[in-house]
Amino acid sequence: MGSTGAGGRSFVSDLLQADRGSIISAAIGGVVFNLSNLLIVAAISVAGLSVAFPIGVGLALVIGVVVNYVKEPRGNPLLLFGGVLLVVLAMTVNAVASSKMRGARTSSPAKGIILSVLAGIIMGFFYRFVADSLTQDFVTPEPGKLTPYSAVLVFSVALFLSNFVWNTWFMYRPVDGSTSTYREYVVNGTLKRHLIGIAGGLIFNTGFLCNLIASDKAGPAISYGLGQGATMIGAAWGVFVFKEFSGAPPAVSRYLAVMFITFIIGLGLIVAAKL
Repeated sequence: MGSTGAGGRSFVSDLLQADRGSIISAAIGGVVFNLSNLLIVAAISVAGLSVAFPIGVGLALVIGVVVNYVKEPRGNPLLLFGGVLLVVLAMTVNAVASSKMRGARTSSPAKGIILSVLAGIIMGFFYRFVADSLTQDFVTPEPGKLTPYSAVLVFSVALFLSNFVWNTWFMYRPVDGSTSTYREYVVNGTLKRHLIGIAGGLIFNTGFLCNLIASDKAGPAISYGLGQGATMIGAAWGVFVFKEFSGAPPAVSRYLAVMFITFIIGLGLIVAAKL
């Protein structure tokens, strides 16, 4: 994809001409994202998908929008930050719903919320590193900078290599459950589960690539904010597919409804900030 079309540089030439600073910046983005993603997975294990995603990725949305807007202010700030405030409200309501849930599958909801918050804080900064490696004009890219296609490759390689640090740490010092080994990963992991994991990586990188391409027109802050709309998809899976709030009292259901509504309106305001 990075070598088709009339404008810009071809993928290989773009990668070869990149300066050290751009490559390091995109690589740091991969390392930072990997750590935050592992923490999100740990939070899901402890607190469930419908809690970890809105809190963790919602917080990442808030931090990421602010950080990227300060660096490159594009879009209506009132609409943009109004949307961010509604996302904060959705996160708060979700945390309240989790605390009121009786008979939840976790005995330590506070632990899941803490992990989610930590993951969100770290995730909020990864996009800025990748954005700093990108050229401002994808049609006539500036020398030394990367285009989205080559930036995603550098990001992905760094993410893969950092697994041997982050993954090893969490395998032998897990935040939940017993320790694991690489032998167990290879021997006990079925082919189906490995393929599901690979599919997840393919889906994420495709969406991330499209998000970086969109940042040329929308600006990094708005593009990142919209990309974090995946939070609602994750929460919906937790609520409606995995039934993580099954049997909850009516008050909890009302909290969840408010969370979905405020989050969707918040994302709508982020979209409107560029219109």
